[in-house]
Amino acid sequence: MPACGVVLTLSTSTNTTRPPKASNEIFIGKKPLMTYVTATLVQLANEPTVLIKARGKSITRAVDVAQIIVKRMDTIGYKIGPIKLGSDQVTSEDGKLRNVSTIEVPISRTK
Repeated sequence: MPACGVVLTLSTSTNTTRPPKASNEIFIGKKPLMTYVTATLVQLANEPTVLIKARGKSITRAVDVAQIIVKRMDTIGYKIGPIKLGSDQVTSEDGKLRNVSTIEVPISRTK
């Protein structure tokens, strides 16, 4: 187990279509970092747990969002739950199947 107490779960998916988005999920893309931090904090005001999801190059931004919320909002009290790592098989523009890494980071209130 990692030193920070986070349990990693690995999974693989071959499904290229995503199920409908739940109200407590934030999908990380190419918008500015603080856009996702704000969206996550708004969801945390209404939901006990918010799931930050990203894949490919957006994984680093998802980790940054989670760290900003947990480290800078420590007076409010948020914690990171068990992180899920996986991969999706997607078809690229040239028609080839590719594996793309995915991450799911749950953040919840501690108080």
